[in-house]
Amino acid sequence: MEEGKLSNPNYPSVVSREAWKAARKELLQKEKELTRARDRLNTERRNLPMVEIEKNYRFEGENGWYRLLDLFEGRRQLIVQHFMFDPAWEDGCPSCTAGVDERSNGLYEHLHARDTTLATISRAPIEKLIRYKHKKGWEFPWYSSYSSEFNYDFHATLDEAVAPIEYNYRTKEELKETGFDVEQGQPIEMPGHSFFLRDGDRIFHTYSMYARGAEMLGGSYYFLDLTALGRQEPWEEPKGRAEQVKSSDPNFLD
Repeated sequence: MEEGKLSNPNYPSVVSREAWKAARKELLQKEKELTRARDRLNTERRNLPMVEIEKNYRFEGENGWYRLLDLFEGRRQLIVQHFMFDPAWEDGCPSCTAGVDERSNGLYEHLHARDTTLATISRAPIEKLIRYKHKKGWEFPWYSSYSSEFNYDFHATLDEAVAPIEYNYRTKEELKETGFDVEQGQPIEMPGHSFFLRDGDRIFHTYSMYARGAEMLGGSYYFLDLTALGRQEPWEEPKGRAEQVKSSDPNFLD
């Protein structure tokens, strides 16, 4: 390799500290615009109307049966992770697993300090959830919705025999236009998060997000987005920086 040349011509150009600072300050203005836009979007999200939950959902946990109200653990807000775990599977979804692996006890403690509980719900029977939870060394609350319609009502399980197909606010026809084959392999487990507010014993659904919406929760992707190589996935620009392009599947297995 010639002196002064980089091992990869697709790396960022090399400039003086002064030139780098000028480019960085230009980008900083755009980052500030994005931060302010995100603040405005968060305000709009908080101003969304809400829907009262009238169904008596039942979930099985390690210590028995629970109502949706019980999952709040006395706090005012509840965040539910829809963790993909089909009853026929022996292990949970690798991508959901990768996301949970990044959680710390500190996250739960900080949410609790803001009157918010984070719970995980899957359709697999509780025995499988407990086994997988112990295998991974996890300690968070995990509940089975196997005997309820919860997963179907919140579009985390797609099965036309139970409910009309909808995912990420798209109908079956709209999903097919995106290339998503919803005809094969039903029921289909899908990822997402749903958010609830409690007023006394009344429960309200305030928000749900699916697909790449989960990236708003941060984690490894948002750390990687700040690096020169990025996520190293095939859709990113500029091309050619990663020595080995990684899968866009967020399981971090390759």
